Amino acid sequence: MKLIKSTFLLAAFFSFILETNAQSSENPWAIAVGADLINLQGDNVDSGLNFGAPALSLSRYIGAGFSVGGQIAFNNIAEDNGDKSYSSLDGVIKYNLSEGNILPYLFAGYGFSKFSDGVEKEGFFPSTETNRTVLGGIGVNFFLDDNFAINVSTSYRDNIEGENYNHLQHIIGLSYNFGAGDADKDGVSDQKDECPDVPGLKEFNGCPDTDGDGIPDTKDRCPEEAGPEELQGCPDSDGDGVPNIDDACPNQAGSAEMNGCPDSDGDGVADNDDRCPNEAGDAANGGCPWTDSDGDGVYDKDDNCPNEKGSASNNGCPDVEEPTELINFINNDENRILFQASSSRLDNVDKAIIDNLKTLLDQYPNASITIEGHASSDGSESYNQTLSEKRAAAVKSYLVEKGVAEGRLKTVGYGETKPISNNNNATGRANNRRVNINRSAQVKVN
Repeated sequence: MKLIKSTFLLAAFFSFILETNAQSSENPWAIAVGADLINLQGDNVDSGLNFGAPALSLSRYIGAGFSVGGQIAFNNIAEDNGDKSYSSLDGVIKYNLSEGNILPYLFAGYGFSKFSDGVEKEGFFPSTETNRTVLGGIGVNFFLDDNFAINVSTSYRDNIEGENYNHLQHIIGLSYNFGAGDADKDGVSDQKDECPDVPGLKEFNGCPDTDGDGIPDTKDRCPEEAGPEELQGCPDSDGDGVPNIDDACPNQAGSAEMNGCPDSDGDGVADNDDRCPNEAGDAANGGCPWTDSDGDGVYDKDDNCPNEKGSASNNGCPDVEEPTELINFINNDENRILFQASSSRLDNVDKAIIDNLKTLLDQYPNASITIEGHASSDGSESYNQTLSEKRAAAVKSYLVEKGVAEGRLKTVGYGETKPISNNNNATGRANNRRVNINRSAQVKVN
């Protein structure tokens, strides 16, 4: 019993030593040849370890860690009741505990064990010498390379009929693994080949290096153009640290911020997008500076008077001087221009007042005015409306004749709608006629 425990402990130890990596799936077929040791079990058995050969097996890896196969072994047993020849034939299923250079596994099977005393009997497995056998055990493969491995296993075999012996079977041998495909014929098995359909190099796990830059195509952003590893295999024609594949200006040294393009004028707009690459400008204007036609510091796009110098506070237009004297004139009753009843004709007094107004308009060239015509309530409303409009027009016409731009003058007639006194009595109508003159025109700044 001590021998049994020691054997299983040794096998268990081999099962878990060293880190493993996938290997048994690479070459699914395995043929093994070796020697076996038989140790009979039982209270009245004392046969020790019996060495024999050969032990042969053939197995096929089917996936998910499982293999199936068959094995045959031969031995000679030295026993108290006389020497016996031993043979076994089994079908076996095996489960890999992991995959790697050291590959522990469990296995179980069903077959036949024969203990022969040398007396010739009919048949290869006569029932008197052959027993059906179930077995279970543990083993380990020590891979020497991709194909060859040293195999060690131990199993317990239980005879389930007849009077033959239960026994331990230990096998040590050499196995050869074969059958892995190599679709691209590059010398790297398909199981190891990261590019199984394209011929490649062993140092790159079967992947090619088309441009010969030392970077396999699978990791090379530019597999057909040689480049350094720090640029993931891509070339950098202008040496600016931006690979050509990402460089908008591959033949002009630039910066990563500008996608590999230069910024000659330093305005933050790359030369390839800059309409004025040698003159600093604004990105919103295509890299060109904004124009300022009048040189007043206000760009034309914001300048309400682009051809006339002005100030930023007045949107690029000249600051307007407050027309104080013109306002004072308008607010004085002296600006009232009086007409005869039912008349729009200007007399010399009226013209003298308008001449003063023209002088003030020349003094304030940016000012414009509105000329308002009025009438009293004598006559119909429509008549008075038309009369008031003619009076305002007469004043405007005179100013235009004197050289005032027509665009600075606006006219409006109010008819009888804005009296300054009550029209229901003679005194009120007299006041509306402005000192016994019953029609008037007034001027005001817009």
